[in-house]
Amino acid sequence: MLWLVENHSLPRTAAFFDLDKTVIAKSSTLTFSKSFYQGGLINRRAVLRTAFAQFVFLAGGADHEQMERLREYLSALCRGWNVQQVRELVAETLHDLIDPIIYDEAASLIEEHHAAGRDVVIVSTSGAEVVEPIGELLGADRVIATRMVVEDGVFTGEVEYYAYGPTKAEAIAELAETEGYDLARCYAYSDSVTDIPMLESVGHPHAVNPDRALRREAIARDWPVLSFSRPVRLKQRLPSLSMPPRPVLVAAAVGAAAATAGLVWYASRRRVPYVRV
Repeated sequence: MLWLVENHSLPRTAAFFDLDKTVIAKSSTLTFSKSFYQGGLINRRAVLRTAFAQFVFLAGGADHEQMERLREYLSALCRGWNVQQVRELVAETLHDLIDPIIYDEAASLIEEHHAAGRDVVIVSTSGAEVVEPIGELLGADRVIATRMVVEDGVFTGEVEYYAYGPTKAEAIAELAETEGYDLARCYAYSDSVTDIPMLESVGHPHAVNPDRALRREAIARDWPVLSFSRPVRLKQRLPSLSMPPRPVLVAAAVGAAAATAGLVWYASRRRVPYVRV
């Protein structure tokens, strides 16, 4: 084990995980583009565009300005989508699309944090309708995610809460106050330089598969740099390490929301040794 069980006489602690390229190997929402196409939500042209977005995302080649332009495009794209239909499409394809791309190393970390008595919180720029089911699949205790405005059961295309950059850190601070977490003893994991505020908010920050800018910051600040490279289906891991289902409690920043808000992010177990760079 990496850590001893928490001393319960001390304040509670948690481990905060970014999702895309930290816990799973791809963009969570873009992964569902084929499902959205088959469900009639997007056309073939949009599928191709999201496929390109996935490539750019994985290559780490999109800067903040590009992400903002694409955020606007994709927020407009989901205008008029039926919320319940999105939820059903995500539920129907969750295991086929997400389970195979969960990093074995991340799943082991989640297990070890739980074993040490810490809550596990997924903090993602993707939309709640995508992140909440993934959080439940992972056995997370809570979720912080982007949410969009919903009227009469459909997305208006307006973003109500954008879980990005400093707003992630703000949501973590609010959750810590509500749940009694001692942030100085908490952990955080992310791949993106935009999550520096989140990483700075805890006593034990970690860079996972970091982009160039975050790698530079992590080295300068002497933060651990972890390399996750083994996507493995949860059911293929050792039975003793498989995670039982745990209810996902949504943080205050996340309510009934639109999975497609996760398209915003596009704009923006065996344990194995962790590679420190």
